[in-house]
Amino acid sequence: MANAYKNAKSVSLTTSLADIYTCPATTEAIVLGIQVANIDGTNSADATVAWTDASDTDAVTYLIKSATVAAGQAIPALVDKIVLEAGDKIQAQASAAGDLACTVAVLEIT
Repeated sequence: MANAYKNAKSVSLTTSLADIYTCPATTEAIVLGIQVANIDGTNSADATVAWTDASDTDAVTYLIKSATVAAGQAIPALVDKIVLEAGDKIQAQASAAGDLACTVAVLEIT
């Protein structure tokens, strides 16, 4: 089994859930951290981060929902590690388009 550390990011979140990271086929991934940063600099914005479980009819579990991120600040969206299987996704959205960015750090195991 090979291990690879990877980062995935969205530079500018929209007001709809968008895929930030999708676990590739024949791979498991350990999500090590998720951070949401307010890149607006002036206004607060709310962040939502979700995990979509491909093996459970695309069930969505919210890691944070409508959490306020102050202007110029960042918040963690993950308290502890989670394991993703092939097809599982991490998605994120902002209350105001262009105000937030999201970064996901994973360890892929193939």
